[in-house]
Amino acid sequence: MAGDVSIKIIGVGNEWRGDDGAGVAVARALREKALPGVIVLEATGEGAALMAAWQGADVVILVDAVRSGAGPGKIHRFDARDEHLPTDFFHYSTHAFSVAEAVELARVLNRLPPRLIVYGIEGKTYEAGAGLSPEVAQGVEQVVERIGAEVARLKVGFDSHTNIE
Repeated sequence: MAGDVSIKIIGVGNEWRGDDGAGVAVARALREKALPGVIVLEATGEGAALMAAWQGADVVILVDAVRSGAGPGKIHRFDARDEHLPTDFFHYSTHAFSVAEAVELARVLNRLPPRLIVYGIEGKTYEAGAGLSPEVAQGVEQVVERIGAEVARLKVGFDSHTNIE
């Protein structure tokens, strides 16, 4: 049943450091949508705190700013249960311990949630006091829509006991 699946969305970042606030902006927008049965959290990205935040969830969707060399606002999506996150994507965020490092530590400790999806939004600027760049703000809107659709598919998948890709 859809009510039986526990979904947590965790927006990672620092809203006071430019595009590093992308994950937090996604979390706040999704919280306003009040998706039924979904818990939305904000986090700084610290590894132990992330592992504690996703504990008990069947599905976790993390969102953070990344820097891979792609154009600002580009969206990356990873299924972290099936693939390792590229540490160089998440290394340039303002967190001391990147999301990729937290996920890999949880993998080693066997503390990954059953389903872990990570969205990265390519950042442009990480200057203190700056807001989101226009490209990243547009990426935030797109990720909010994608996650809303993904949550709906996941709930249907759990209802019919099928895997959703």
